Amino acid sequence: MALQLNLLIMFVHHVFFWLKNADSAADKAALLAGLAKLKTAPSIATAYIGLPADTNRPVIDSSYSVSWLLLFDSDADQAAYQTDPIHLQFVADCAHLWERVLVYDSVNI
Repeated sequence: MALQLNLLIMFVHHVFFWLKNADSAADKAALLAGLAKLKTAPSIATAYIGLPADTNRPVIDSSYSVSWLLLFDSDADQAAYQTDPIHLQFVADCAHLWERVLVYDSVNI
């Protein structure tokens, strides 16, 4: 009997934010509040907001301020998210807070 795997088509979107004012609790709180609102975008299957863990190994980059990990059921859902008014409003409201954004997108195999 052959083993048959049913793999979900999934799109992973991981965003790292570096705040302009990294020591500002108010700026971090504003970004976190914006991400909490952004979680309501309907195409998102799962969303996690994270802060750098207290780990220290040569392969770890913990220089970012906040991470935003999203799972989508498909690349079409991720594309819909990019033009969703909730996402566009988040960028309009929060872009002034960050100096750098780095995105890693991946799909399952």
